[in-house]
Amino acid sequence: MIRFEHRNLLSNPYLRKAIPGSRLVDFADKVKSARQELQADRKADILGFYDLPEQDTDHITDFVTSLDAKFENMVVLGIGGSALGNKALYNALKTEAGLQRKVYVYDNVDPVYLYEILDEIDLEKTLFNVITKSGSTAETMSGYMIVLDILKRKFPQDYQKRMIITTDKEKGFLRQVVSSEGFSSFVVPDNVGGRFSVLTDVGLLSSAFAGIDINALLRGAARMREISEIRDIIQNPPLLNGLLHFLYMREGKNISVMMPYSNSLYDFADWYRQLWAESLGKRHDVRGREIFAGQTPVKALGTTDQHSQIQLYTQGPNDKVITFLTVENWKHDYVIPNIHPEREELNYLGGKKLSELLNAERLATEYALCQAQRPNANLIFPEISAENLGAAIMMYEIQTVFTGKLLNINPLDQPGVEAGKIATYALMGKSGYDLQRKEIKSYQNQ
Repeated sequence: MIRFEHRNLLSNPYLRKAIPGSRLVDFADKVKSARQELQADRKADILGFYDLPEQDTDHITDFVTSLDAKFENMVVLGIGGSALGNKALYNALKTEAGLQRKVYVYDNVDPVYLYEILDEIDLEKTLFNVITKSGSTAETMSGYMIVLDILKRKFPQDYQKRMIITTDKEKGFLRQVVSSEGFSSFVVPDNVGGRFSVLTDVGLLSSAFAGIDINALLRGAARMREISEIRDIIQNPPLLNGLLHFLYMREGKNISVMMPYSNSLYDFADWYRQLWAESLGKRHDVRGREIFAGQTPVKALGTTDQHSQIQLYTQGPNDKVITFLTVENWKHDYVIPNIHPEREELNYLGGKKLSELLNAERLATEYALCQAQRPNANLIFPEISAENLGAAIMMYEIQTVFTGKLLNINPLDQPGVEAGKIATYALMGKSGYDLQRKEIKSYQNQ
């Protein structure tokens, strides 16, 4: 099970300028109130992600089992919450689990990016999974139309078997397409927002296709949900980390850095960036007061960014909270050969494992940050596994909504994103947006 090491988020002999432990007691009433609000939201069926560990996954495993053995690739067409979770799961586990099938994610309307994916895959061996709850997301639907046109021309007799639709259970354009075309379909639940949807059909289908144990993902999530109910907040990583980040925001630390010391977890940090930014970045609180809340999430990669970003983190503005992701045991490792025993510049490395060097560098970075009085934490993965990844996902989802309650904002909406969508519809000539189009043209021509 993953472990959360929080000692360097609280004042200690090596980091005296961190938040004192007494501050946690000062906010006990606010924590209690936030927990009660979460319970009320769960009873009102607003926070559907809490209940995902109990879902029946037979419809996913049955579908994957029924697939023609020729299908070796799945291309996910989605954006934001419909894409980032798929990438995080697959890229974390593709080597650890020895996966054979490949998952690609087309999540940007970059034409060269689409060309590169289509050029790399064999269409004969590829399934396309279109994921959008509304069925009207411009970025996803443009890819859908391009790919469907290609499939219809190349496979006129059975193109329906090569595309999957994951969308709203009953509403939207794509649900109509499923009925008319006969595509296989999966569901984006009503009570689970996009950025919280990785443990629904949205992320589980591509994972099961690749060979990931999706039930292990859900077991890990269930275990973390259980831990989140512990009354003592020190023993409760989601709530403790949420409270500490909230307190640091109040002190002006408005940047949250996630720094995995593992390439496999780099896309998990990307998933976290959307979750934290879109959920907490709000202009107004629940009473409509202007507060401009939020903490900017940044991702870094250890050890790569020790040679770039760490200079800023240790000696630049003290406005960040840094979280390391550490892996203790690796599926693959190398012993560094002592090829130059006579050279002091290198012989200290001889006989050491590559993972030993990696984790030594992480600890050294932690120590350097403490020396510079920069708060940091460490989320430790005993190994990268489906169960541990499921636990990490649930931890951050609970932490996010809990922190939203502490900030008195709605962590489930995204009005700033909606404004950009409307402007895009106007610029691309969608009917009903004439006024917005006129306003944007005026801005463009000034």
